[in-house]
Amino acid sequence: MRYIKEETIQPLKDMGRYALYGALGSVFVGVGILFIFMAVLRFFQEQFRVFDGTLSWIPYLIVAALALIVASVTLWQIVRGAGERRIKSTK
Repeated sequence: MRYIKEETIQPLKDMGRYALYGALGSVFVGVGILFIFMAVLRFFQEQFRVFDGTLSWIPYLIVAALALIVASVTLWQIVRGAGERRIKSTK
């Protein structure tokens, strides 16, 4: 019975802990990136008075474009990394 516990239950517990830490880390990174984007938006709104009035939408457009670029690079790296791992494992 001890062998079954060591070989099945303990690895599942370890995997669950690993997944929990990964999910928690992802949440923290996501919140941090959100704060960074909010800071960039605030920077553009405060530093460049030309964006007041009818041009107040431009900082939002800049931050949205920046967010799309960051998301695109992130997804590209995820996809590229998985492909490289597959290529290395077949050699």
